Amino acid sequence: MNREPVISRIEKPFLAALVTAMLAFAASAPIIARAETNLEQVRMDRATRVFREIMDAPDQDIPSDLLGRSECVVVIPSMKKAGFIFGGRYGKGVVSCRKAQGMGPWGPPSMITLGGGSFGLQIGAAAVDVVMLVMNPSGIDRLLQDKFTLGGDVSAAAGPVGRSASAETDAQMNAKILTYSRSQGVFAGLELKGAVLKQDREGNENLYKRAIEAREILLGGNVEPPAVAQPFLDALTKASPKLAR
Repeated sequence: MNREPVISRIEKPFLAALVTAMLAFAASAPIIARAETNLEQVRMDRATRVFREIMDAPDQDIPSDLLGRSECVVVIPSMKKAGFIFGGRYGKGVVSCRKAQGMGPWGPPSMITLGGGSFGLQIGAAAVDVVMLVMNPSGIDRLLQDKFTLGGDVSAAAGPVGRSASAETDAQMNAKILTYSRSQGVFAGLELKGAVLKQDREGNENLYKRAIEAREILLGGNVEPPAVAQPFLDALTKASPKLAR
């Protein structure tokens, strides 16, 4: 009488479980990929909503002359800010630059993160929407680096608020980046010295479905923006259709 080897009786359940696990992983892979894409879509949607709400607020928006002279716009919705004596910041956002060396329409967005510590007497936590205007080509050069520090590697200043606000101050005229914040409905210029901006390569890969650098996205000229980014670009175009010199 033929007897099935003991090791075979042990292996069969193990192999069956292994095959089941592999099939489950294969089935879940598209779901994971969709979830990653959805995260970037949520980021784009939030950035679009924040920018529109800020620009639609009467007398509490970014001055149109400054926006018209900006080379790039960074929007970081719901940056987390927390601390007790020692504080910190962290947020994920998007940046878009004008094409054709600043003279063309708004180009495809690149994913970006903002982080960095702060020191001071502070208690509590808050979610803050952040908007930055990159005012000259040298500011774009910084965006194309892996990371840079505001107020250290590149000059930054709190931007003026309101359509009639004057931008004729030395700090604002010389700053490469102007920064703004909105918290609990209040929109104002924001000091962000010491904060670190970094390329979000994983976010770009999820959004564009391939590994891609910020330089190719922002300056390459051949990258097509994904459909989920179009509302953000439309909002920028409505607010500032062309570069003002």
